Amino acid sequence: MKEINIGLLGFGIVGTGVAKLLIDNREVIRSRLGADLNLKYVADIDTETDRGISLDDGVLIPDAHKVIDDPDIDIVVEMIGGQGIAKDLILKAIQNGKQVVTANKALLASQGNEIFRAAAEKGTDLAFEASTGGCMPIIKTLREALVGNHIASMIGILNGTCNYILSKITDEGMTFETALAEAQANGFAEADPTLDVEGFDTAHKLAILNTLAYGMEINLKDIYIEGISRIKPMDIEFAGQFGYKIKLLAIGKDRGDMVEARVHPTMIPSENILSNVNANLNAVAIFGDAVGDMLLSGYGAGRMPTASAVISDLTDIARNLLTGRAGRVPLLGCQPGNIRKIPVMPVDDISTHYYFRFSAADRPGVLSKISGILGENEISLKSVHQKGRKTSGAVPIVMLTHIAREADVKKALDEIERLEVVSDKPVLIRIEDENQED
Repeated sequence: MKEINIGLLGFGIVGTGVAKLLIDNREVIRSRLGADLNLKYVADIDTETDRGISLDDGVLIPDAHKVIDDPDIDIVVEMIGGQGIAKDLILKAIQNGKQVVTANKALLASQGNEIFRAAAEKGTDLAFEASTGGCMPIIKTLREALVGNHIASMIGILNGTCNYILSKITDEGMTFETALAEAQANGFAEADPTLDVEGFDTAHKLAILNTLAYGMEINLKDIYIEGISRIKPMDIEFAGQFGYKIKLLAIGKDRGDMVEARVHPTMIPSENILSNVNANLNAVAIFGDAVGDMLLSGYGAGRMPTASAVISDLTDIARNLLTGRAGRVPLLGCQPGNIRKIPVMPVDDISTHYYFRFSAADRPGVLSKISGILGENEISLKSVHQKGRKTSGAVPIVMLTHIAREADVKKALDEIERLEVVSDKPVLIRIEDENQED
C-alpha cells in the first residue's frame, strides 16, 4: 500500500488533535483512502511538554525547515498560526513542491492572495477547510458542491465565542463581562478575546468565504466590522419582546458589480433557524439560485472538530496525489484567471431595518425632538417604545425603523447624540428580517 508522508508544523492544541487522529484513526483512514498517511515529522520549538500522545522516536523535532526541506515529505500541515514564520514556511513549502494544509484564517484573509498565487503558479494544492467553520464543511460546499449555483447570499454565525456569550446573555440574563469570563473558564475564549468579541475573527472567515462564493480577490480591509462588547442585556430583552434574537453575523451578498460584506451584531427573527444555533456552535445559511436555502452547522473551533477538518483536507490532497491530479479543484473555486477584483459595498450605502435605543430625559418634547431628526434624515419609524420613569434621570427610548440608508442613520444619530436631553451614545443594531415590510 502506498505511503504518503505528512509533516506537521506546530504541536499546540489543534496540532495535537491532528496527530491524535492520524495515529488513533490510522486504520479507518487507510481503509477509506487506500493509502497510509504516515506522520513522519512533527516540528515544534517545545519538544519536552507531554501532550498525551506517544510519538515514535525521531518524529518530534524542533526544526520546521527540516520538515519542508525533506524530499520524502508529501504534505505539510501548518498549525503554527500567526502571520510571521507561518507565512514564510508555507511559501517555502510551496516553493519546494509540497502540498499544504492550513487552518490559518488570519494569514489567508490578510495575505492569502499572494499565497494562493504562489500555489497556483507552482501547481500545488493548498487546502484550508479548517480555517473557516471548524468541522463544518463550508469550504468544500462552496468550492465543489455548489459549483453550479450563483450564490445570492451567505449569512452566518462564524465565531463560537461570541455565540456562547450572546446565548448566555439571552438565556440566563448574564452581563457581557460575566458571560465572557465563563467562556474563558470553559476554554471557548482566549485570555485576550479581542479578535473574537470585536468581530475580527469573523471578518477573517467572511473574507475567505466571499472569495469562494463570488470569485473575488480576498478583501479583508473593506469589510465593515463591529463586535458585541456594547450589547447589553436590556437590548437582548427588547429584542425578545419584538420577536428577535441578537447574533453576531457575517453577511455576504451579491450586489451585481459589488459584494456586500459586513460583520456586526444583528437582530434576526426568533423563528429563523440561525436564532436557534446556540452555545459555541457555528452555522451558515446559503442561498443559491439552484438549491435555494441551505444550512450548514457544526462546532467551529476546538481541538478535535478542527482536526477533523484538517484530516479531510489531507485525504483530499492524498487522493489527488494518488491519481497524479494535484490542482484538480481550483484553490479558490474559480480558475485563477477568473478571480477578479470586486469592490465591497461601502457600509454607508447599505439599506436595512434598524433598532435604536436612546437614553434620554423623561420630559415632554424629547420624543418629538428625536423623531423629528430621524424624519429630517428620511428615516421612517415602524414602532416606538418608551419606558416610564422609575427614578429621576434618563429612561430608554427604543425605536424600530422601516428600511433606511446607513449614511442617513449615522448622520441622524450623530445629531441626536449632541442633544442636551440625550445622556449616552445611541445604540444601533441592524435587523435582517425578510418578512418585515419595507
